[in-house]
Amino acid sequence: MSTNALARWFSTPLGACLLEKEQAFLDAATPDLFGFHALQLGLAEFDLLRENRITHKMRIEALGPATVLAKQHELPIATHSVDLVLLPHVLEFSPEPHAVLREVDRILMPEGRLILIGFNPWSLWGVRSALGPGRQEAPWNGDFVSLLRVKDWLTLLGFEVSAGRVACYVPPVSTEKWLSRFAFMESAGSRWWSVGGAVYMIEAIKRVPGVRVIHPAWQRGVTREKPIAVGARRAGGQALRLVK
Repeated sequence: MSTNALARWFSTPLGACLLEKEQAFLDAATPDLFGFHALQLGLAEFDLLRENRITHKMRIEALGPATVLAKQHELPIATHSVDLVLLPHVLEFSPEPHAVLREVDRILMPEGRLILIGFNPWSLWGVRSALGPGRQEAPWNGDFVSLLRVKDWLTLLGFEVSAGRVACYVPPVSTEKWLSRFAFMESAGSRWWSVGGAVYMIEAIKRVPGVRVIHPAWQRGVTREKPIAVGARRAGGQALRLVK
């Protein structure tokens, strides 16, 4: 599925409601994550890492207004060079979700952070995706992956889930009027059906057994400031197309 279609859906009343909750989580979770390089993979139309203090940030997408144009499972990024990676609704719309996670594991430094956002199949939104009308349209045409399965995938790669939450308990209605009427479900859902939110948002740390990376102060500038992408833009600001 084109991520442009998903980005357009976020401009609808329901999409805007969800985006507000996801952005609030990211604004709270990312300011104290430090390093030299951060990468947002997908939804390049939105600056989801706006509150993070890392200086060098990139948005990578196969199409659209990205810093770098590339396939999500074939990133032109050096191995062990990124401190923070954000995957907003990437796995459920990727034909190769395992390959995407393996590529993220490759580029992340030891103790690097991964933040992953996904649609929850065990929710009213998951029922809407499986049984409702318009299942060929975004976001209902995605292959929603359960939180337990994502945790299993991350564990196999050596990640440790350190934090997370489930959010957005309103049913998938299409108008602001009905969203307002169901607003009470936000507090009720978090109390009585904590696993039933529309999305899960988790933070994981890349653990490498037996490895402890320590850079002398006089080497840090040389070691960590090396370029990590094969040229993000041509002269004049046009994005390079790195899709094979």
